[in-house]
Amino acid sequence: MKKLSVAHGLDYLLALCTFAGFLAVLQTFIIGKHYIIPTILLLFTVLLGNFAWYGLKQVKWAQYVNFWIGFIATSHLFFAVFWAKTPREILGDAFEPVFIVLTLAMLFLTVFYARRNLLFKR
Repeated sequence: MKKLSVAHGLDYLLALCTFAGFLAVLQTFIIGKHYIIPTILLLFTVLLGNFAWYGLKQVKWAQYVNFWIGFIATSHLFFAVFWAKTPREILGDAFEPVFIVLTLAMLFLTVFYARRNLLFKR
């Protein structure tokens, strides 16, 4: 249970994205009967899986990549609060609370990931 901490939060989030990517590959290949799209999805799924794996193994280059993925995702969520159209239409009045909570959660996860793994220590 030592691995289940904020220090590995982004690693586990990327592992979850890897699992979702794997399911998307299966869905587009088997159900959708597409052959090019699953190959591209598989490429990104394998990359994310490797970043998650090596991040959990405390490999610094992977932790830096995972941090920057978290930083970009946090920025994306932040800007979506102001300019996203489709999620706002889908969620209606719940859009702001949902996206603000997601943005703060991702910010918390990214900042503490960097701190706990001493990525930018002085």
